[in-house]
Amino acid sequence: MKGKILVTGGTGFIGSHTTVELQNAGYEVVIIDNLSNSNADVVDGIERITGIRPAFVEGDCTCIDTLHRLFKEHPGITGIINFAASKAVGESVQKPILYYRNNLNILLNLLDLMPVYGVRGFVFSSSCTVYGEPDQNPITEDAPTKQATSPYGATKQISENIIADVIRSGSPIKAILLRYFNPIGAHPTAEIGELPNGVPQNLVPFLTQTAIGIRPMLSVFGDDYNTPDGSCIRDFINVVDLAKAHVKALDRMLEDKSDKALEVFNIGTGEGLSVLQLIDAFERATGVKVPHKIVERREGDIEQIWADPKRANEVLGWHAEASIDDTMRSAWKWQQRLRERGIM
Repeated sequence: MKGKILVTGGTGFIGSHTTVELQNAGYEVVIIDNLSNSNADVVDGIERITGIRPAFVEGDCTCIDTLHRLFKEHPGITGIINFAASKAVGESVQKPILYYRNNLNILLNLLDLMPVYGVRGFVFSSSCTVYGEPDQNPITEDAPTKQATSPYGATKQISENIIADVIRSGSPIKAILLRYFNPIGAHPTAEIGELPNGVPQNLVPFLTQTAIGIRPMLSVFGDDYNTPDGSCIRDFINVVDLAKAHVKALDRMLEDKSDKALEVFNIGTGEGLSVLQLIDAFERATGVKVPHKIVERREGDIEQIWADPKRANEVLGWHAEASIDDTMRSAWKWQQRLRERGIM
């Protein structure tokens, strides 16, 4: 066994897929999640895929006493991957205090306790939103961060600054900031996938729910952007590919492959795809039509952004591998599995 890793938000979309990849790589995993946007049944799906059941603690990372108990009951944790956060751009514009309170308090609690319990490595779930509206694409890690276009993006910027300040202060930890682009898809087994509670805030689960008839229509927020088809452009990355980047990051820190205490990597495919192109890709890959309509722009959305993943490719040894068609098929297979189980 390589070591014991705490995955906060580990029953969520990215957290659950990362737990699978960690266990496949030989790590022992402890999950903590308050189930505000996920379900404890996800742990069963992880076990069905890997044959290993991760330890699961239902709890809120904003409560430092809960974290103290966790570290005492699960001694020997050497690394943390922090997914515990509120994550929807549109919702953050409507509920900024919720986002600042939740996302920043979780981070502060974890960083405070790491030296206390001898935790050495920290992987932070950051976002390409820290770049704001970029001057050019593809965007590298050296591009300037700009004023965030949403409170969600602002919490990621502030969090990155906090982590850098803590390391500069002499804290005995290493950290890697992974700036995600747009994770989509599901595990190819369809045992786990994206299943937010309530109405989805992210594009693909709303798309698949529309395709299967749960939602009457998918809204495309704007067709008057300065892009070829007028809709926003994003770098859509398969969630399993993204999960594997976290394993690479942990290996790098815990095996002392770098003498740097803080590193930053873009995790994307390097290709931009518009919202309308993504809908076309789903219809092409599955043969299922998606009713959709153009509505007003959504506040907080960036016009276009996609990654230059060269640093992650060369330094981490990580590459995005899944095609967009395979990714959309996996999302549809997951939606169909949910229907078979009578979930939705």
